[in-house]
Amino acid sequence: MSGAPTGLALYHRTAEAAAAAVISRYSTSFALACRLLGPRPRPHVRNIYALVRVADEIVDGPGEDAGLDTTAQRRVLDDLERETYAAIESSFSSNLIVHAFARTARECGIGPNLIEPFFQSMRVDITTHEHDAASHDAYVYGSAEVVGLMCLQVFVNAGRPGTAPAPAELVEGARRLGAAFQDVNFLRDLDFDEDALGRDYLGIENGSVDRGDVLDRIDGDLAAAAAVVPRLPADCRRAVTAAHDLFAELSTRLRREGDTARVRVRVPDPVKAGLAARAWLGFAPRGARTS
Repeated sequence: MSGAPTGLALYHRTAEAAAAAVISRYSTSFALACRLLGPRPRPHVRNIYALVRVADEIVDGPGEDAGLDTTAQRRVLDDLERETYAAIESSFSSNLIVHAFARTARECGIGPNLIEPFFQSMRVDITTHEHDAASHDAYVYGSAEVVGLMCLQVFVNAGRPGTAPAPAELVEGARRLGAAFQDVNFLRDLDFDEDALGRDYLGIENGSVDRGDVLDRIDGDLAAAAAVVPRLPADCRRAVTAAHDLFAELSTRLRREGDTARVRVRVPDPVKAGLAARAWLGFAPRGARTS
C-alpha cells in the first residue's frame, strides 16, 4: 500500500503547502529565516505568516485594486476573522490558509487574546491615516507584537502535549522584536505609505517625530530582543537570530542613508546569505550598528 496521505491528512498537508507558498511569494527574507527553523516549529510559523499576510492584503492595496471600497474591505476582514474562530472551534475550514492557521492555533495555544488585537489593527488601516504616539503603539501591538507572541507560542508548545504560557522574559523579547520589525518597515516604506496609501504611522511626515529617535527606539528594541534569544528552544534560535540580524542590518543602512533617503533600503542577497550563515553557525544575535 502507498504511504501517501489521504483524506484529512492530505488536506492538512495541502493547507500547509498553501501557507508555505504564501510566504515564499511575499517575503524571501522571512522564507529564508523559516528555513532555519527546526521541523517542529517551521510549518506552524508559516501558517501564522500566511493568515497575517492575507489579512494585510485585504487592506493594503490588492483589496482596493480588486474594487473593494472601505465598507467591503471591512466586511471581508470581519468574515475572515469569524472564519478563523470557527475553524479553531471545528478543526476545519474550506479556506486552506485559515485551516492551516487554525491547526496551529489549536496545537500551540493561540487564542482570541492574540487574534483579536491583530484584526483590530487591520481595521485601523481602513479608517486611520495619521497616528499619534498612542495610536502608533496600539497599532504596532496588534499588527506586529502579537504576531511575535503567536510565534512564541509555537516555539514553546509545538509538538508537545498540552500548552503552556511562555516565560515573561520571552514574552517581552518577542514583543520588542515585533515592534522593531514593524518600525523598520514603516521607515523603509515611508514614501509608499504616504503617497500610495495616505498613511503616516510614525509622525515623521508631519514633523511631530524625529527619524533619529525612531531609529534609537528600534535599536533599543533589537538589543532587548537579542538578550533573550539564548533562552529560546534550540530549534528556534537560528531563525530568530537571522531575522534579528537582518533587521539590525536594515536599521544600520537606514541610519546611514540619513533623513533625506527616498529609496527603499534593502539588504543585498549576498549579505542576507552571510547573515543566515552566521546564524546557522550558532553565533549570538548582533546588536544594530549605529555607524
